[in-house]
Amino acid sequence: MTERVTVTGPRRRRPPARRRAVTAEIDAQTQLGEVYMRALLRAQLRLSLAVAGVVLGLLATLPLLFALAPRVTAIELAGVPLPWLVLGGLIYPALVVAAWFYVRAAERVERDFGDMVNRS
Repeated sequence: MTERVTVTGPRRRRPPARRRAVTAEIDAQTQLGEVYMRALLRAQLRLSLAVAGVVLGLLATLPLLFALAPRVTAIELAGVPLPWLVLGGLIYPALVVAAWFYVRAAERVERDFGDMVNRS
């Protein structure tokens, strides 16, 4: 009767690596987690700079408009000079709209980041 012999050798394939969840990468502060967080912060910074740039740009043009067009400053509505009406009546609603837009866009950025993290 012939004896059977099992020949074994070292494994040639590495077992599949277990993927860590992205949230675990972020919590552990690994390099990959830092990349995700940097991307989120960069998106938030880009949004805030864009909104601030538009608001400051509009606010900066008003004094320039009043300086370049002195006839505009002479206009009165109901006894109130037009620059006062513009600054008191139009600027604040514009700031509220800009703030509303910023909050909605920031929530969208965070929601997209959460979807990306949960998807991976």
